[in-house]
Amino acid sequence: MIKPRTKVPNISIDLVNDTKWNLEEQDPKNFSLIVFYRGKHCPVCKKYLEELQSKLDQFTSRGVNVIAISANTEKLAKATYDEWDIADIPVGFEFPIEKAKEWGLFASKGIKEEPDMFFEPGLFLIRPDGELYCSSVQTMPFARPDFDDLLKAIDFILDKDYPARGEA
Repeated sequence: MIKPRTKVPNISIDLVNDTKWNLEEQDPKNFSLIVFYRGKHCPVCKKYLEELQSKLDQFTSRGVNVIAISANTEKLAKATYDEWDIADIPVGFEFPIEKAKEWGLFASKGIKEEPDMFFEPGLFLIRPDGELYCSSVQTMPFARPDFDDLLKAIDFILDKDYPARGEA
């Protein structure tokens, strides 16, 4: 588990647009928002990321850089990007399960038409210096943070200079 106010592990990942994304190279005004999602097989992820797409400008206007990451293969991730309404979200793929566990994400063995192994959802808000501000990690596809609530929280954090909590 990564505690708030501590540095998160770097992520360097390939994106579906054939570029690379590196957390240490990000220079957001306020935060980087990493949304780890289960993969193309997950209808809840589709709905969640499409909602994020619809609110992306609101995050950007608050100085928040956004990325969505899965363990999916390049082929699956590119199909996800093509088929889902997420055209403006950077989408990373083939994030190793072992690295996901370093982030405190839970791994699941596939059932029915799921991949053999994938990680469950997580959301991480990271300061420009690489320190974790807050996170939410699920063991199931359900009960994810609401983006409107997160936007309101970011407004409060910035307005009140509210510190990260949970560091003790």
